[in-house]
Parts: sequence; structure tokens; C-alpha cells
Amino acid sequence: MALSNNVIGAINFVAVILSIPIIGAGIWLAYEPDNSCVQILQWPVIILGILVLVVALAGFIGGFWRIPWLLIFYLIAMLILIILLACLVVFVYMVTVRGSGHLAPSRSYLEYHLDDFSGWLRRRVRSSYKWDRIRSCLSNTDMCNEMNQSYRMAQDFFNAHLTPIQSGCCKPPTECGYTFINPTYWISPINTAADMDCLNWSNDQMQLCYNCDSCKAGLLANLKREWRRAEIILLITIVALIWVYLIGCCAFRNAKTEDIFRRYKQGQAYE
Repeated sequence: MALSNNVIGAINFVAVILSIPIIGAGIWLAYEPDNSCVQILQWPVIILGILVLVVALAGFIGGFWRIPWLLIFYLIAMLILIILLACLVVFVYMVTVRGSGHLAPSRSYLEYHLDDFSGWLRRRVRSSYKWDRIRSCLSNTDMCNEMNQSYRMAQDFFNAHLTPIQSGCCKPPTECGYTFINPTYWISPINTAADMDCLNWSNDQMQLCYNCDSCKAGLLANLKREWRRAEIILLITIVALIWVYLIGCCAFRNAKTEDIFRRYKQGQAYE
């Protein structure tokens, strides 16, 4: 029984370690400028990671100190957390399955359209109340100013591989036909009727295209890219947790079987 308990404790220690990439993925999302402005996915990931850590520690303690009720709590709670993590991964996949960039003539960067994304994501940015807060947060970042330092010439800028949020928020849509002065200053549009975003563009460095649908689409494209990376981490961790959980179940069952045989032998000895 002692050997089995030690095995259960060691297995649960692995589960403790597996909570680290979950928490790390949430913290990474929290420090990304776009995610820090939207604050949708990072907190569920961090909370689930902390819960996995707490439950795994309970199983670790229950294994080494032979506390059956704590082990039973671990088995039930960890199963629930694995299911919740799996549901979160499926949810992230479903809301990010749509939405991709479009090629623009003579440009290396992509353009983004809001209608390409899932309805759930669009609702996160369409409300003026929500977007005002997000826009204020984005305008206080250095993502657009960095482009002015990196690209001096028009052709260098047109050949740049911009992030979706830089493409959507820091410049006017290509179809408007604005003339390049620098990455965040454009003049003389050719076709202001091509898109409402053509009228929403402003050379005011605090305005730019933050009021544009292209900015909302660029933000969602950035979120999609980062969420997909976090999703891969969560998926790998879930597979590892399931493996650890199944081994833990087998070890717990073996420990209970050993305990039953031990008590049975003790009973025979007293007879």
C-alpha cells in the first residue's frame, strides 16, 4: 500500500508540473497588448491552471500521506477540470475557425474584413461601449509608432509583413487609394466611397484607423493567431493530463486492491 501511495503521489506531482504551462499560457495572453485590451481568454485559462495546480497538490498530499478522501476528491475534481479544459479548447477552435486576411495589390501585408470572423467574436467588438474602451487601450500602445521607426520608404512599407492589428489600425485600407507619406500619415484618397473606413481614417496619431472596422478585424485576427497558439499548449497539456489521470486511477485502484488483500490476510492471521 505504501508503494502504491508513493506512486500516486509521484503521478500527481507530474500533474502539478502540467499546471505550469496552462498558467503560463494565460499569463502570456495577459501580457500581449491586444489581449490585455480585450481580456476575454486569459483569465479563464489562468483560473483553470490554478485549479489544476490546487487539485494536483491535493492528490499529491493524499498519495504520500495516505488520505483516501483527498485522493477521491482529486479523481473527481481533476476529471471535471479536464472536461472544462477540453470544452475551452473546443470553444476556442469554433470561434476562431473563421477569419483570414486578404491579399492587396502590390502589398506583402494582408487586409482584414470584420464580416469574415465568427459572430461571437464580432459581438465582442461591435458594441460602441466595448469598443471605446478597447480603442482607448490600443491607442496607448506603441505598435503604430514602431512602424514609423522601421519603415521610412513607401516600398519598404509595402513589402513589410505587418501584424494584423498594425494593418487594420495603423493605416487606411489599401482600396481607399491614400498616398503614403509615412506608415501612419497618408493623404489624398482616390476613392473615399470604397469603404466607410476610408472616411474614418484620420492622420491624428491618436485616431488613425482605430474607429475603422478594419481595426476591429485586425484585432480579431491578432486574437485568433494568439488564441490558436495558446490552444496548442492547452491541447498538449490536456493529453498529458488525461494520461496522468488514467495512470493515477489505475494506481489508486491497485492500492485499494492491495489494502483489501492486506486486511483479508490480517483477518486470516487473527483466526
